[in-house]
Amino acid sequence: MGRGSYTASDWSRLRKSRSLDSASSANQIFLKNEMDPRFDPRFIAKREARDSEEHPNSTPIMIGVDVTGSMGYLSTQIIKESLNELMQKLYSSNLVQDPQLLFAAIGDARTDFAPLQVTQFESDIRIAEQLLDLWIENRGGDAPEDYQLLWYFAKYHTDIDSFNKRGKKGYCFTIGDADFHEELEADSISKVFGDKQKADLSSKCLAEMASEQYEIFHIHIDGNSKPVIMDNIIPGRIMVVNKDMVRYLPEIIISAIQITNGMDKKAVVDQWGDMAKKVVARAISDLCIVSGSTIKF
Repeated sequence: MGRGSYTASDWSRLRKSRSLDSASSANQIFLKNEMDPRFDPRFIAKREARDSEEHPNSTPIMIGVDVTGSMGYLSTQIIKESLNELMQKLYSSNLVQDPQLLFAAIGDARTDFAPLQVTQFESDIRIAEQLLDLWIENRGGDAPEDYQLLWYFAKYHTDIDSFNKRGKKGYCFTIGDADFHEELEADSISKVFGDKQKADLSSKCLAEMASEQYEIFHIHIDGNSKPVIMDNIIPGRIMVVNKDMVRYLPEIIISAIQITNGMDKKAVVDQWGDMAKKVVARAISDLCIVSGSTIKF
């Protein structure tokens, strides 16, 4: 996957074809009322991010958004606005080399009908087409979620040329407003992925396994503090942003990638406009990254 490039004009045509505008409600934008089988992990052996003549140095980027009830309008706003802005910034610049994006909708494996939905890795308007076909389930409340479902998927259900050919890790971002469960139960793995798993897997173990091939980050939507459990599991990989500043998620995500690639934090902050500078500076303040290293405990 990963042919073509994403452009603002493509997005405009897609919006027009679906009769969408800035006033469109979540129900008008996200029409699915159940999980599309294309995005059901039970039917996905591997998601592939491949090099091509057009994109010889593919950079796989996975972004998972909490779509449970506690996120409310924020998950819709992030998917409708922030992620489209991220795609435009990535593909209209050279900030990240040959990006290929995969999006995921994340919930609670214990209570949700669709705890994980996963699109393809893509480089063109198909990113947005698939994004708009996700089911925004909006079940549950402000409880621990299962962001580590995406870590499991990254480990066992992706195949990326960047790592296989060049030893270059991909990137895996999760976004939400809750802490998460300390383990992923074997029954949940069977339910979500259809994989046979004899024992529960700790979130620490999943973080270590996924970090072999991906740089892992979590963006916590909260004005005050980091999630306690997650901070113990992936310290130095959590970024905090206020709810009213989620429009700057593109700048935060791009900045984390640049820092991983060795760019100085001050230079990263200084490239953005005045308001974005403040948000990015706060978000990346506690990042402590040794590029290429595997998370250990």
